[in-house]
Amino acid sequence: MPTGVAIRDPRRQLFAAAERVLLRDGPNALTSRAVTTEAGCAKGVLHRHFDDFDDFLTELVRDRVARLDDQAAALRAAAGTGTVTGHLTGALTTLFESVAVAIVGLVTSRDELRARLRRVTPAGVPLLTEATAVLAGYLTAERALGRLAEDADIAALAPTLIGTGHLLFADRTGAPPRAEDVRRAVTSVVSGVLR
Repeated sequence: MPTGVAIRDPRRQLFAAAERVLLRDGPNALTSRAVTTEAGCAKGVLHRHFDDFDDFLTELVRDRVARLDDQAAALRAAAGTGTVTGHLTGALTTLFESVAVAIVGLVTSRDELRARLRRVTPAGVPLLTEATAVLAGYLTAERALGRLAEDADIAALAPTLIGTGHLLFADRTGAPPRAEDVRRAVTSVVSGVLR
């Protein structure tokens, strides 16, 4: 992009470019040069808006975590309607068909990024920890409505579902799992507590 041309919402543009690089080429290909090239801007644009590349990556992950709020609200609103298995299948698919698997790879491969994120998310894997809380909130609502057994162990079910979903979607180079495969896995995790 020529010098002096204003970029509308450079943070969003850079985050979107980083997502495209992550999805197409994986976490190892994500560099400041790759991001700015993908965004069609000078490398200096990134450094004008972020202290350094790890600051950019930290904000990218935090932005993706913040996007879970909408999914959490929609899932809680769906409690008591449809099927629990259907809602959980949809939630896992929505989460893991996005850039989430690549973000997890990015977080686990960059020590400085992990250290910075630890200040905000002290335990677990950022994004997966928050997604677990989203599912726990939904499962708690369904239990309160009597659609799950009173003794359903939400603290065990939610991370089990996230782990299962992550494993199903982890191969970013292969075909994504079929909807029926995700549903079958979800059913196997929650079948003992459904009412």
